[in-house]
Parts: sequence; structure tokens; C-alpha cells
Amino acid sequence: MLIVGRHWWCLLCASALIINVDNTILNVALPTLVRKLHATSSELEWVVDSYALVFAGLLLVGGSLADRFGRRRFFLIGLSVFAGGSIGAAFSGSVDLVIWRAVMGAGAALTIPASLSIINDVFRDPAQRARAIGAWAATIGLGIAIGPIAGGLLLASFWWGSIFLLNVPIAIAAFAGAVLLVPDSKNPAVDRPDPGGAVLSIAGLGLLLWAIIEGPTEGWTSASVVGVAVAGVAVLGAFITWEAHSRHPMLSLGFFRNRSFSVAAASESLGIFGLLGALFLQTQFLQFVLGDSPLEAGLRILPTAAMICISAPLSPIVAGRVGIKFTVAASLAAIAGGLWQISAASTVTTTYGDVLTGLLLIGLGAGLLLPTATNSVVGSVPQGDSGIGSAVNTTALQVGGALGVAVIGSAMLTRYQNHMTAALTGRHIPTAAMHTIIGSLGGALAVANRAGAATGPLLARTARAAFMSGMQISLEIGALIALAGALLVLTVYPREPRPHHQIPPRTASAHG
Repeated sequence: MLIVGRHWWCLLCASALIINVDNTILNVALPTLVRKLHATSSELEWVVDSYALVFAGLLLVGGSLADRFGRRRFFLIGLSVFAGGSIGAAFSGSVDLVIWRAVMGAGAALTIPASLSIINDVFRDPAQRARAIGAWAATIGLGIAIGPIAGGLLLASFWWGSIFLLNVPIAIAAFAGAVLLVPDSKNPAVDRPDPGGAVLSIAGLGLLLWAIIEGPTEGWTSASVVGVAVAGVAVLGAFITWEAHSRHPMLSLGFFRNRSFSVAAASESLGIFGLLGALFLQTQFLQFVLGDSPLEAGLRILPTAAMICISAPLSPIVAGRVGIKFTVAASLAAIAGGLWQISAASTVTTTYGDVLTGLLLIGLGAGLLLPTATNSVVGSVPQGDSGIGSAVNTTALQVGGALGVAVIGSAMLTRYQNHMTAALTGRHIPTAAMHTIIGSLGGALAVANRAGAATGPLLARTARAAFMSGMQISLEIGALIALAGALLVLTVYPREPRPHHQIPPRTASAHG
């Protein structure tokens, strides 16, 4: 295979960029979806999480298929599916948008593990591999942070579907470049795919997310929510049992005995939990509470993106000086500090300047965390299992992000609904209007705009105060979870990480 130039792997970074931009580019359009599609808060969470759910559920299968049948081949297939799903999402309505987002997640699940495993397989020198993986991981953090900015720019001039069409020309260019420039590799001796494990992982995580997202609407103690939550935990337990006894598991549980692998993956989940949960609320706060346009809201997220761009390239230097353990712990502590600062500043009189410090701390922590933890995860598996290692790494990110949006979003919505229900008790409000008000802050503001001069401003102020109260408690929860992650790393992560060559490889890699 022809390889032109020394930086062909930047194409893989570009694909990782657009796929992770899609994790957050939708956030800045959420208020627009409320106005155009009349979506409730729980529906917004599903639009965001349907992508992450399928992405996470199919990643391990995607990594296994890429290792077995050719990493470049599945990179190209994934790009094609992702582009097709993007076109469908751009022209969808309120219901089928969730479906097309799931299709995009399937394409991403084939693309991402293949791209990282190509880098991990080709760069055999540890120092070169660390730099390449660091750059790849930095594009993930950058993509997450610049998504709102890109979305704001597009929404300033085009309709909301344009945020998905942005993916298409980039995917086409990456496809053409990969055909010409990217080397192929595979591991024909790798175990065959494990569809049973894939079904169990998607079903278990999907049931758990449903319970978390629908809890505020259905009632946290309702039979449906409790039953589905218990079923989700049971199915995830069945997944672990299946993987432990399968002759060809898609996830070798033995990898998790290496704490350099398992603790680093957990730290990524906890860090991205806080980052995506915060961005999910901040884009709504900026537009619904402060009255920013989508573009203004995107630009105000720019400091987070800037801090990721600054800190990610410095992460190998920091890790080299103080060690992976203390770098990861400090990064989680920075995310926790940022979430706590925003939470403490969340009142009805909050301004953008009041939350800026928190946004900077979150960006600093994410930029230090992602390259460092990614290198620890991927570097802890045998070379022949690089596809699975990279898939586990990205699964940790997607699961953490999906749970962050679901948990932080649902905690906010529960507090918001409790406040609004108490404030409106005894008032004669039509059932349809009450449902809209309780469903989301955007819905309440829409009702307030249609109400009379006497009641409209009062309803708007009450709804904004309820949202800020919800944001306060939900970000406190996120901060405590990130802080617990920092303590976990300090307690459990080994001072001297165990390299992958000390783990018996299941197979040997072969270049195609």
C-alpha cells in the first residue's frame, strides 16, 4: 500500500475529530429543537444519547471485526455509514432523528477503533506511539469542545439540519485519503466476533439509560422505572457472565486485572461524564437564561476548547514529570473543581463571567486527562489486540458521556419539575400548557411568550429560577463523581504501570 508523506495518520485524527464533534455539536442546537420540533428535556437527552448508546454498544464488535478482517477496510465502511446517517439526520423530524443518530453511532463504532488500532499497530516505537496516540486523543477532546462553536456558526446562517451535513464532505475527503494513503493491517488469528455479547451490552446499557432519562417524567419510584433499571442491571450482569464464559469474548475480562488498563478506562468515563454533562446544561443556560444566540453560545464555550488545545499537547510532558497516576488524578480534580465552581455560581442572577473559571478548569482537566489515560489504556494491551484495546478506550468515553448527559440532565429536570409543580399548584393552567411547561425550560419560555403581559414575565422568571436550581444540584453531583474518580486513581492506579508486553498476547498481529 502506498504511503505518501509521514503524517498520513492525521487523516485518522480528522475522522476522530468529526465523530467526536458530533457528540456535542448538537448541544448548541438543543434549544432550536425545542422550538422547531417541540422536544421535551427527556427527548433531548435521547437525541444526544441514542448516538452514544449505539456507539458504545457496537465499539467492541467494531474493534474485533477490524482486527480480524482489516482495520482500514472497516475504517472505510464506518465512514460510509456515518456519512449516510448524517444525511438522514439532516432531513429528519422529531422521531426519526433519534433513529438516524443511532445509525451515525453505528458508523462511528466501526471507524474509531479501526483508526486508533491502525496507529497502535504501525507505530511500534513506544515514544512515537505515545505522540501519535496523544495527538489522536487530543482531537477527541478538541472535537468535544469545538462542537458547540461549529454548531453555532452553522445555525447562524442555515437550518438546524446543517449541523449534520457538515460531516459529509469531511467524511468523503477522509475516505478518499484513506484509500490512497493509509496502510492496512489485520490480525487474522483474532477470535471471531461475539454478537451475543454485543446484544447484551446494548440492551443492558439502553435499559439503564431509559430508567435514568425517564425517571423525572415517569417518577423515580414508579414500577416502570424501577423495573427497567433492575432489568438493565441484570442484563449487564448477564453480559459480564457471558464474556467470562465465552470461548470468543468480544471483551477479554482478563485485561481488567491490569490496573493501568482498568483504572485509566474508568477515569476517562468519569472525566467525560462531567465534561459532557456540563456542556449539555451550559448551552441551554447560555441561550435560555442569558438569551444568547446559538453562535454566541458556541463562542462562549470557546475557552473550554482553548484550554483543551493548550493542555492536551502538554499532557505527555506533565505525565513524564509527575507520572501518569498524578496527572490523571489532578485532571479529574480540575474537572471536579470546575463543576463545583459553576454549581456554586448558579443563581437567577448568574452571568457568563461567573461561570468562566469553571469552564476553564473543565477544559484544563479534559485536555490533560484524555491523552494520558488513552495512552495508558491502549498501551496496556498486547499489540495483536489493539483494536479491542482502542474499542474499550472509546467505549469508556461514550458510556461516560451518555451517563453524564442522562444523570446530570435528569437530576436537573427532577429539581426543575419539582420547583415548577410547586410554583404552579392551584393555578388554572390548561393541561397541554402544563405539560409543555413541565417538559423543559424552553417549553415554559414558549408558553410565557404567548401568555399575557401580567403572567408571561412571571412564568419566565419562575422557570429560569427552577432551571438554575436544577443546574446547581446536578453539577454538584457531577463534581462529587469526578472527585471520587480522582481519589480512586490515587488509591488504586499503580505507581509503575504494567506495559502490554508483560501480558501474554492472545494472538499475533499481521499487516495486510
